[in-house]
Amino acid sequence: MGLRLDVQKRTEDYPKWLPAATSVGAVLLAFVFSGLILLSVGADPIRIYSFFWTASFGSWGAVSDVIVKATPLLLIGLACAFAFKMKLWNIGAEGQFYMGAFFASMVILLPMVDLEATPKVLVLGLMMLMGMLGGALYGFIPGILRAKYNINEVITTLMLNYIAVFWNNYWIFGKYSDAGFQMTKMFPKIAWLPRLSDFAKQYKGFSGITLHLGVIFGLIAAVIVWLILYKSRWGYKITLIGDNPKAAKYAGLNITRNIVLVFMFSGALAGLAGMAEVSGVVHRLQERISTNYGFSGVIIAWLAKLNPFAVILVSVLFGALIVAGREIQPSGVSFLIQGIILFLVISSDVLLKYTIRVVRTDKNGEIVQAKSAAVEEAE
Repeated sequence: MGLRLDVQKRTEDYPKWLPAATSVGAVLLAFVFSGLILLSVGADPIRIYSFFWTASFGSWGAVSDVIVKATPLLLIGLACAFAFKMKLWNIGAEGQFYMGAFFASMVILLPMVDLEATPKVLVLGLMMLMGMLGGALYGFIPGILRAKYNINEVITTLMLNYIAVFWNNYWIFGKYSDAGFQMTKMFPKIAWLPRLSDFAKQYKGFSGITLHLGVIFGLIAAVIVWLILYKSRWGYKITLIGDNPKAAKYAGLNITRNIVLVFMFSGALAGLAGMAEVSGVVHRLQERISTNYGFSGVIIAWLAKLNPFAVILVSVLFGALIVAGREIQPSGVSFLIQGIILFLVISSDVLLKYTIRVVRTDKNGEIVQAKSAAVEEAE
């Protein structure tokens, strides 16, 4: 006689609370496991986590920095969630981010308008459109390759990331370099996204606050993505194609067109994140404008279970990890936590697809006693 785990694929829907519970559990376990690792190397996890909280939320300035870091993560997380909803694995948000930043910068670097005579709102509006266009066009490439030739989008989007980075570097090390440095000249202030401190100059507490208008883009985008996915006919088509392509094709849906459109919309969101970063934070096009935002967005989308509003909360968490990671020692703790979160999130999907229970077995390993689902629920 003995005991063993019995794993069976779910034949019925899981409880509605389970996806949220697995995400919360993944985050909590990630901090527990990270703490054990830190303890094993002689660090004090309680002291580190306490400092983590203070560095991220201990002052208005820290909260502002967290939201600034969360802004591109929010837009990219939404971009990934939108594509993932259709079972399209867009791993290229990093490249779409860079192309969005590049296209938005062209408004200033070419320049496309008379910067002295054009109102600021029009300059920023054009930069937004160009940023979204750059991301959308870069999303079109893997979209059409998948739709027309069934080429695996994981490979194409991943490789396109490197092309976008080197494309960006080609211009900032060459024609648009500022005195040979790996960056362009500073954009004129007409191309800067307004900051909170610009609207609240009379309040001393907001002096130097870096929070900019880009966060509004992210919040509006979350509402738009939610409306599309859950309240529109297109959202129904996206879900149907993702869940059952054969049924969608039988129903007469144009799968090729929808794949391309979803990739372009996803790329546009990531491109808008690039625009917000160059216009709201660095105020120029430069090397390494992303701290792996594109890849973090993948984790955020999965941790949020593709829910647009949950993406907001998870983006703030990852923004805090980035901000605190600059101050915490030993260095790399924030990336350690992110990596463990990703591993646990992927692992937690097992709980959504399978039921796991302890059963009693005989000497031959055959199950001799197993509690039924009804008994388990009663207990």
